[in-house]
Amino acid sequence: MKLLPLTLTDVTVRRRGKRIMGPVSHVIENATPTVIIGPNGSGKTTLLRAMHGIERLSTGHVTWAHSAPDQQAFVFQSPIVLRRTVTENLAYPLKLAGLSTKEITTKVDFWLDRIGMTDKAQRAAPRLSGGERQKLAIARALITEPQVLFLDEPCANLDGHATQDIENLLVATAANGTKLILTTHDMGQARRIGQTVVFLLNGQVQETGTINIMKTPQTTELKSFLLGDIVL
Repeated sequence: MKLLPLTLTDVTVRRRGKRIMGPVSHVIENATPTVIIGPNGSGKTTLLRAMHGIERLSTGHVTWAHSAPDQQAFVFQSPIVLRRTVTENLAYPLKLAGLSTKEITTKVDFWLDRIGMTDKAQRAAPRLSGGERQKLAIARALITEPQVLFLDEPCANLDGHATQDIENLLVATAANGTKLILTTHDMGQARRIGQTVVFLLNGQVQETGTINIMKTPQTTELKSFLLGDIVL
């Protein structure tokens, strides 16, 4: 069953009486990669968490075409890895899913090769570099073959080589049919990966459209943001 479209209706998030995000009403319909951009503090991460279902909503609701929580996954900005080996990290969600030992071994071996970490299979995951931990986190999210993958600033604080490796992985993932929804502060990355764009400002969707809006923004706010100006 298809998860999309994903519909947000009058979604608002408040904390201690302060509006963090919203109201947001928005529909994500197709399987092309969607990037969420906007200034720091605009609510990008909150919106992503709301879509995924891990943010408590003050008002409104988020609706999938079909409810299937195991068909979506989330990768955090600071990669979370288990205090286990790389192999055990990849195997963990498969064990929870009840796969056989043979199936687990086959999938783990595939993903170790896919992210170039076969030689690090028995290394403790916390000892990996930041880029390696992020690739492992993404692979662990993808190993169960979700329809939708959320990523919060997947290349934050990584060098160019690690960023390129992760972007290549994400582009290939999208080409294989997985819907990517990610936040990024890197406008180059947004252009390289995204096909649709959501521009968030002050917790609300200011402008949205195809990636072409980054060339021809329709609002003064997005134009200023893309020029590097401070947008309030």
